[in-house]
Amino acid sequence: MTDTATDKPDNTASAPTSTADQQGPSSSAKPAKRESLLANLLLNIVIPTLILTKLSADEYLGTTAALVVALAFPLIYGLKDFITRREFNAFSALGAISILLTGGISLLELDPEYIAIKEAAIPGLIGLATLASMKTRFPLVRTFLYNDKVLKTDLIAERLSSTNNQSAFDRALRNASFMVAGSFFLSSFLNYVLAKWLLQSPPGTAQFNAELGKMTALSFPVIALPATMVMVVALLYLFRRIRQLTELDFEDVINAH
Repeated sequence: MTDTATDKPDNTASAPTSTADQQGPSSSAKPAKRESLLANLLLNIVIPTLILTKLSADEYLGTTAALVVALAFPLIYGLKDFITRREFNAFSALGAISILLTGGISLLELDPEYIAIKEAAIPGLIGLATLASMKTRFPLVRTFLYNDKVLKTDLIAERLSSTNNQSAFDRALRNASFMVAGSFFLSSFLNYVLAKWLLQSPPGTAQFNAELGKMTALSFPVIALPATMVMVVALLYLFRRIRQLTELDFEDVINAH
């Protein structure tokens, strides 16, 4: 007599896995929300500039209120961005400190020379920190350029080890560090020149607010673009050295995510 139970197929074993089971728990994780470039430009540059240049007269907001409202936009944007993205960015924090210092110097009606010094000091200190970090185990160039958000650092490290090119790559990172530091020193110099050139009126006046707004508007094309170009040159140099030392193409090492 045949045992019918053994003739039946094992439906449990052959049952297809669900889509959710195939994807696994990691697929449900949402990627980190990216920063909006348009919102960044509007809230950090365009709106503060318009408020300072157009609404500082007594018949509108007045000098003090216009300054406070204008500086509130980048501060609130930075706080909202931190809450939304859930990650601390030291450079965003420095930007917030810079805004607070600008507001404090202006509201206290101190000499505009202090704003020029402040504008030069922050990027200059970052440049010095970049150079100083080269002597530590955690050089800042790894934060700016060589990190696993941009590159497949594990793959690069594995290939450098197999080709015995780690020391040559360390020299490339050192050269890139000098370029990155140079971009901050350039920004420091241009910040100081721009502030000295534009801020001529005494603080607490509508003219001073208008000059501060103009400085905010010109900071992007005059300062950010040249400094960014230097940073891009450093990045391209690093990509070229990675390709030469690992024999991996750009598509192989770039982190698509």
